[in-house]
Amino acid sequence: MDDNATCHRTLAVQDCLDSEGIQRLVWTARSPDLNPIENVWDALGRQVSGRNCLPTNKNTLIRALTEEWDKLPQQLLDNVVQSMVRRVECCITLHGGHIPY
Repeated sequence: MDDNATCHRTLAVQDCLDSEGIQRLVWTARSPDLNPIENVWDALGRQVSGRNCLPTNKNTLIRALTEEWDKLPQQLLDNVVQSMVRRVECCITLHGGHIPY
């Protein structure tokens, strides 16, 4: 996901993309609306925070995240992916502005 972050704009990254024949697309800076994984992270975070026993350390957090990740419904993931056409169209209409939900 190239969101114009500084680490994605280094010469080393560009050289790697060039060597693989990958063309960089113009992408709106700081564009969580176009990054569907943000919706998945949100759902995952809500699931973890809704647990009866909240994680208290790194190990229990990893365990909770893994358990809740395995429970995410496939339909949620499918919906997020299928929403991309609408998100891109809306972003174009708004000239790169935030997509209202």
